[in-house]
Amino acid sequence: QVQLVESGGGSVEAGGSLTLSCEASKFTYCMGWFRQAPGQEREGVAAIVSGGSTWSAAFVRARFRISKDNAKSILYLQMNSLKPEDSAMYYCAARYNRCDLTAQRYNHWGKGTQVTVGA
Repeated sequence: QVQLVESGGGSVEAGGSLTLSCEASKFTYCMGWFRQAPGQEREGVAAIVSGGSTWSAAFVRARFRISKDNAKSILYLQMNSLKPEDSAMYYCAARYNRCDLTAQRYNHWGKGTQVTVGA
């Protein structure tokens, strides 16, 4: 079983930055960030594999950056130029094989951290 605990969410003005962290009991092959706004489906934001290759959704590319600290088993999501539409609950997730941004294929989930971006 993999335990995931997110932190770093909060309220910020449009154009601001936040860095989310996810402490993992261990890393799996693929680690990802997802988000879900009220009334909307959960959507993939970014993912990273054990070798360091990354994927990101088109709507966050060049604004968000996923990274990880293997020694500390911490996953990060650096978010810049935040927009009101980025407001959502952000989740950390882990899967054992292959890697993409399909939520249904992830095996373990954290409880999330809320991000609110004011206009």
